Amino acid sequence: MRPRSLVAAAIAAALVAAGCGRDGGSSQATTTSVTQTTRVELLGGGGDNPPRTAGDFDPEQIFRTEGQGVVTVLAQGYEGSARGEGGLGSGFVISGQGEIVTNAHVVTTGEGRSIQRARELYVRFADGNQVAARIVGFDPFSDVALLKVDPSGLTLRPLPLGATRDVAVGEPVAAIGSPYGEEQSLSVGVISAKNRSIESLTGFATSGALQTDAAINSGNSGGPLLDADGRVLGINSQIRSSSGSGSGVGFAVPAEVVKRSIGQLRRHGEVRYAYLGVTTQQVYPQLAEALDLGTDHGAILRSVVAGGPAASADLRPGSGRQRFQGVTWPTGGDVITRVGRHEIRDESDLSIALLDYEPGETAPLRVMREGRARTVNVRLGTRPVDSPRG
Repeated sequence: MRPRSLVAAAIAAALVAAGCGRDGGSSQATTTSVTQTTRVELLGGGGDNPPRTAGDFDPEQIFRTEGQGVVTVLAQGYEGSARGEGGLGSGFVISGQGEIVTNAHVVTTGEGRSIQRARELYVRFADGNQVAARIVGFDPFSDVALLKVDPSGLTLRPLPLGATRDVAVGEPVAAIGSPYGEEQSLSVGVISAKNRSIESLTGFATSGALQTDAAINSGNSGGPLLDADGRVLGINSQIRSSSGSGSGVGFAVPAEVVKRSIGQLRRHGEVRYAYLGVTTQQVYPQLAEALDLGTDHGAILRSVVAGGPAASADLRPGSGRQRFQGVTWPTGGDVITRVGRHEIRDESDLSIALLDYEPGETAPLRVMREGRARTVNVRLGTRPVDSPRG
């Protein structure tokens, strides 16, 4: 099975710049002074406002209303690179102040400490307007970027961010974006799974992602995945496919993660995550019985980063080894069963639980060691851009 692929589309620099020029008009000796009044017209709410429509799933209605807030993002050149390469992706408006959300990989290149921003950015709206944009900041851990355009003279349609907590598998969704540069394209499908872990631009995974069978292809990156009420459930980000096309399954960064990223990018221009410094694997009942863990759920420590927060709190991976169901497991080490108010039951629960904390805060961990439960208070660090090896 091939790894998941980011779905921004690479394009030639000439295509990125296309459509940017305007006819300068005639150069007469007599000049005419023209006063132009511009305004921003908000066609809808935005932010966390309640949905504007309700009822059955109506793709045509969703596209007619929410499609006006979906944009094409054009990147040209990257810092530190002399080549004129560029990229194309999607995005959507989130405020009347000209804020636009997209994927970080749409407006950057590289991974980890090698990430470089695009030198030039342009945003093309559904009504044909195309304007320059700047990067307010980006979150490489969740693949989210916040852009800003001058809203003067533009008609903006902010899309409301929803929530994924109550979203059910099988619920219909719509994706709008620019697959292969084909702007304002609509595809529909259902939520096919929740709480997936997907690759980020760092060595860490993005947790809580939505999986969908709505067709997502190169160029869809950064566009919205919408529910029946036109609320954004997530940012379309990746595909997994044996052919490299949208015939496989797509993944979207969940709205809750997007909200967190946007909030920090607005305030600080960057996003920081709490860091524990462990690698883990999910416990299941048969494994718990075979290894005599004393708990049927949790995250078993496979490794602890030397000098990291977990190591400083004396959390330990097992020093012994035991084969079970074709896998070699550590024995005698710690199993994290709870972080604060979060029980650790699924694969992504530990990373989701840490989102409640800021770097430098202390998190109470419930830990099983050799069948005995104890509470360990860990002072969390700041997640590095490149994941260190345990």
